[in-house]
Amino acid sequence: MPRPERPSPTFKVVALDFGIKRNIARLLVEQGFDVTIVPARTSADEVRALEPDALFLSNGPGDPAAVEGVQETVRELVQELPTFGICLGHQILGLALGGRTRKLKFGHHGGNQPGQDLATGKVAICAENHGYAVDAESLAEAGEPVRITHVNLNDDTVEGLAHEERPLFSVQYHPEASPGPHDAAYFFSRFREMVARHKAGEAVTGAQVAAGSDL
Repeated sequence: MPRPERPSPTFKVVALDFGIKRNIARLLVEQGFDVTIVPARTSADEVRALEPDALFLSNGPGDPAAVEGVQETVRELVQELPTFGICLGHQILGLALGGRTRKLKFGHHGGNQPGQDLATGKVAICAENHGYAVDAESLAEAGEPVRITHVNLNDDTVEGLAHEERPLFSVQYHPEASPGPHDAAYFFSRFREMVARHKAGEAVTGAQVAAGSDL
């Protein structure tokens, strides 16, 4: 079956590379993004010099709190750019918003993890491979208006978050998983929608996009 045509116009996205998978870049390109991948410790000014329309925070291994010199950069850039994070990128976004992460006893590993979208109640079978999670209570304590959008039904850990005032959202599991499952691939089209609405001058938020809301 032929792939659908790439949507237009093209938007420029800078991806901070914490261990990015090739399939993530491919799916961003399919959504009409011109993708520039830069090292994880690229400064905020260096990112701005590329004149992106959006920021992507990639997946990667290990303890998010141990990734030095990144939280401050992300905290600065998310004030300006629509942002989407996956896996480690999701955790780093949580830290940049003032939250904390915690080590899981066993972690989530495999292609059969149940992730529930709290807006719709639907459960996706997800690919996961991580040993840390964003602490939900810490986000509330930080005072940022962040909504928990997805949870893992095995242990109720945070699997997704979205900002209620800014165009930011993230997901813990791997919507780009290849060869699958592909239940969560819709996140890439949600990202494009959010960037397009932001570029059109709309005060769109991550929470609105996560809920499928135009309000």
